Amino acid sequence: MGKVIACSNHKGGVGKTTSVVNVGAGLARLGRKVLLVDMDPQANLTQSFGVNKPEYTIYEALKGEHELMPIEVNDNLDIIASTLDLSGAEMELSSEAGREYIFTELLDPIRDNYDYVLIDCPPSLGLLTINALTAADELYIPLQPHYLAIKGLTKIIEVKDKVRKRLNRKLEITGVFVTQYDKRKILHRDVVDTINTYFQDKVFDTKIRDNIALAEAPSMGMDIFRYNEKSYGAEDYLKLCKEILVRQEG
Repeated sequence: MGKVIACSNHKGGVGKTTSVVNVGAGLARLGRKVLLVDMDPQANLTQSFGVNKPEYTIYEALKGEHELMPIEVNDNLDIIASTLDLSGAEMELSSEAGREYIFTELLDPIRDNYDYVLIDCPPSLGLLTINALTAADELYIPLQPHYLAIKGLTKIIEVKDKVRKRLNRKLEITGVFVTQYDKRKILHRDVVDTINTYFQDKVFDTKIRDNIALAEAPSMGMDIFRYNEKSYGAEDYLKLCKEILVRQEG
């Protein structure tokens, strides 16, 4: 059965979508079959692969108009596209019975087609994120090395605990990783020490360095490996992917 991992942080600008795009692409390069789900109404993950006008999106699927329709974007790599219309889904689905399980029911028929399913959650903790966490086996949290990023963790941990208690007993935070890291900055090193103290063995050793190529790649509709495989960004995300596989597969 495919492993389902939600990637969430309600603080914007932490590299969440960038990480889902490039971890997914990296795992695919390492021979795993990967599905990326764009659960964010901003549709940045969808746009990062140059998919601008998808015929089928997560929005219509959540409304019951069709099944999940993966789009092949690369070898071993498919995505479920998003659309700005998804921003209305929380209101539209609020009266649905079992509304927290809608995405789980959609994903179940296809999850075994993939080794890994990565969900890019929106930067909010509403019904879309709840649906993602209810379907997920594990939760990864990307963090910037800033103190304000740590302050905001309390809420996502609180939501995870409620989902685990009421909706999905298997959900655990199993991965925390640092993005936009600069080892020359004392603040960054201090915050990483704090993160390590708090999350201990859940923190990945790999840190994603600040790298302009990571910001440039989406404008070209490419992941970092296709855009510039010799960049620090490509080097760091491939290293992170290998670390993920060691944890997941031993």
